Amino acid sequence: MSPEELRAKEQEEFNAQTRQQVILLAVGGALTLGVGLVAPASFMQHFIVFVLAVFVGFQVIWNVSHALHTPLMAVTNAISSIIILGALMQIGSGSFLVILLAALSVFMAGINIFGGFLVTRRMLAMFQKS
Repeated sequence: MSPEELRAKEQEEFNAQTRQQVILLAVGGALTLGVGLVAPASFMQHFIVFVLAVFVGFQVIWNVSHALHTPLMAVTNAISSIIILGALMQIGSGSFLVILLAALSVFMAGINIFGGFLVTRRMLAMFQKS
C-alpha cells in the first residue's frame, strides 16, 4: 500500500469515528432535553453535572497511554474512596431509593478500588526481580 493510500485510509477512519461521536453527542443532547421537559429543575441541575462528569471521565480514561495506567489507577482509587464516603453519608437517609443507590455505589466503588489495587500490584510486580 502506498503512503497516500494509507493516509486516505487513516483519514476515512478518523472521519468515521468523528461522525460516530457527533451522532452520540446529538442523541445524548436530545435525551437530556427530553428529560428536562418532564423533570423538576433541581433534578436537572444534578443530572447535568452527572452527565458532564461521565463525559469528561470517559474522555480522560479513553485517551490514557499505557505508561500512565498505574498512576491513573491510583487516582481512580482515591476518587472511588470519596464516592464511598459520600455514599456512606447517604445511607442514613430515610428514603429507600437513596439507601439502595448509596449501597449500590459503595459496592461498585469497592469493586473499582479492589480491582485497581490488583492491577497496580500486578504491574509493579513486573518491575521486580524474580
